[in-house]
Amino acid sequence: MNDLVENAGIAALVAGKQIAIFYLPDSAQGLYALDNYCPCAEVNVLARGIVGDMNGELVVALPIYKQHPSLTTGKCLEKDEQVSVWPVCVQSERVLVQMSQA
Repeated sequence: MNDLVENAGIAALVAGKQIAIFYLPDSAQGLYALDNYCPCAEVNVLARGIVGDMNGELVVALPIYKQHPSLTTGKCLEKDEQVSVWPVCVQSERVLVQMSQA
């Protein structure tokens, strides 16, 4: 938990996959985990995006082409692109990302 930056993202390697974890302490959910892979630019840069709000939807502005996937659904607001979203929580000061949907 100490490695998280308020209102920003960090990249983490979870089960061999790059994940972008966003810590928004003032939001209802607080933590959001998405694939770090940007489908538009085809590179792992999502964690470097800027978080914000578009029409009431929490989003991250992708660093290269500036599309905005939702932090809760992964659906891009401008294009028909999707980023995988993963359940995330904190237990005993450790951030846990659930990589299987089962």
